[in-house]
Amino acid sequence: MPKLDKISHTIALPEGVSATLAGHDVTLAKDGKSLTREFRHPRLEVRDSSDGVEVFCNLPRRKEKALAGTWAAHLNNMARGLDSGFVYKLKAVYSHFPMTIKVQGNEMTITNLFGEKVPRVAALPWSPADVEVKVSNKTDITVTGADREKVGQTAANIERACHIKKRDRRVFQDGIYIVSKGDQ
Repeated sequence: MPKLDKISHTIALPEGVSATLAGHDVTLAKDGKSLTREFRHPRLEVRDSSDGVEVFCNLPRRKEKALAGTWAAHLNNMARGLDSGFVYKLKAVYSHFPMTIKVQGNEMTITNLFGEKVPRVAALPWSPADVEVKVSNKTDITVTGADREKVGQTAANIERACHIKKRDRRVFQDGIYIVSKGDQ
């Protein structure tokens, strides 16, 4: 594999998104919403460029090349999230026992799943300003937000709360499942 003298990933920021670099922290902001993330490494740096933000490394090794690509992907997701946002759609599936879903504060309550007497609770660890969870038509759940990791983790928490143990998953398919992921 040939040696590279430098590696540079330029992330173009969408219109209206501004970047602020303070030490190791990078903050992207648009219309009052902002996302901040820390990028700390002794040989990699994030710096301003003419059309956005640049991830730069001089004389990179294999791990630094990989980390530079990861940082570029994180910055790209932050810019995309502020510009258009991320949406995960989930669907509640039941065959015999109709389940009811309620969002109250920082938790989602699923009652009557599989005929169980005790309701199941899914943690919604972030505020509605960060991640918004909506229930419509009693079975459709929409999780939206600007931070891809927070939206994905919230959807995973909801899906995981409905996991049924000691039953054949091919036969007993009741639960809440992620149907689609993407932009708004």
